[in-house]
Amino acid sequence: MTSEFAGPPKGSWITVSARSGKLEVPDDPIVGFIEGDGVGPDIWAASRPVFDAAVEKAYHGKREIKWWEIPAGEKSYRVYGEHLPNHSLEAIKKARVAIKGPLTTPVGGGFRSLNVTLRQRLDLYACVRPVRYVPGTPSPVLNPEQVDMVIFRENTEDVYAGIEWKSGSREAERIIRFLREEFRVDITPDSGIGLKPISPGATKRIVRRALRFALENGKRRVTLVHKGNIMKFTEGAFRDWGYEVAREEFHDLVVTESELFEKHGGTIPEGKILMNDRIADAMFQQVLLRPSEYQVLALPNLNGDYLSDALAAQVGGLGMAPGANIGDACAVFEATHGSAPKYAGMNKVNPGSMLLSGAMMLEHMGWNEAAQLIVKGISDAIRSRTVTYDLARQLPGSREVSCSGFAEEIVKHMG
Repeated sequence: MTSEFAGPPKGSWITVSARSGKLEVPDDPIVGFIEGDGVGPDIWAASRPVFDAAVEKAYHGKREIKWWEIPAGEKSYRVYGEHLPNHSLEAIKKARVAIKGPLTTPVGGGFRSLNVTLRQRLDLYACVRPVRYVPGTPSPVLNPEQVDMVIFRENTEDVYAGIEWKSGSREAERIIRFLREEFRVDITPDSGIGLKPISPGATKRIVRRALRFALENGKRRVTLVHKGNIMKFTEGAFRDWGYEVAREEFHDLVVTESELFEKHGGTIPEGKILMNDRIADAMFQQVLLRPSEYQVLALPNLNGDYLSDALAAQVGGLGMAPGANIGDACAVFEATHGSAPKYAGMNKVNPGSMLLSGAMMLEHMGWNEAAQLIVKGISDAIRSRTVTYDLARQLPGSREVSCSGFAEEIVKHMG
């Protein structure tokens, strides 16, 4: 690598137990980071000292993250002529845990989404987004504290698989002709065409992960969210396969909604979880009107994208929403908002999404004490009304500070 991207620092590699399949994290783990594009360098520069301070305060110098920069995005393109070199993918696999800022994706033409490429090339099949209210955060709803959900969004299939052909292209015309001649499907000849693959294997593994999470974390409800009333063989199948994995692999631990009322008087039995399902458009109403009734959601890719952003809005917006892309071999945690290039280099944007994603990463590593310090610091900083511009304009009497200034305030409130 060039001098701009050094090799891995001196430290120890995170490994996976052959017996349990769980991470084995040393006291000096090498953890990858990608600054990101646009405001990415700003929020990373603010966030890294917060992560280091939380680990120092929690473990009194006995643990330390060894940060390793991995090339991706515009910075990588300047050095290597590629936005996502193969050696960057290998580096993430080697580190097993990484965190990233936002990466630019052009609308329409240009290169393909780097986020989608990362998920598919590394088989990061679970987009996991916990959405919960950080006390003090301004919110557009009356009772944001009722929102406490974890979203498991299937990350590799659906329309996000990127299988599509441009209107007027030779490929689109061939597919339209094939559908008309072989299946008598009438499609407007100048249409653009996209495919929506949803498979039993990908569906079952995301639902399996959601169910395991619920059981391991004391959650009582898992909800499948789909549009199966219209798309019967894709999203309807997602629903059916979700119930199938519950029935085949968790039969003694899961009850369905019909069983709940037929056999248990409407009360979830002790030691079991309820699995139910909701139509996607109805679910948007449910999370506004009855959010406390939902805890863990499992969704196909597109629905998961929409709904996770809608839930984030209820607790203060994407600036306060963490996220992770998790596979069986590695995990990449990320700020969930865009790269906001108009604010790049201004030291202005709220680093909350990156910080909460870092807390989520620390929990994934088993360093829960450090994660809790970050959440506490953010909440207390907001309560003190010392915040970035996006929160300041919603908090009368607040003091607006820069991106790095907010991070410094968070560190002050940790101890």
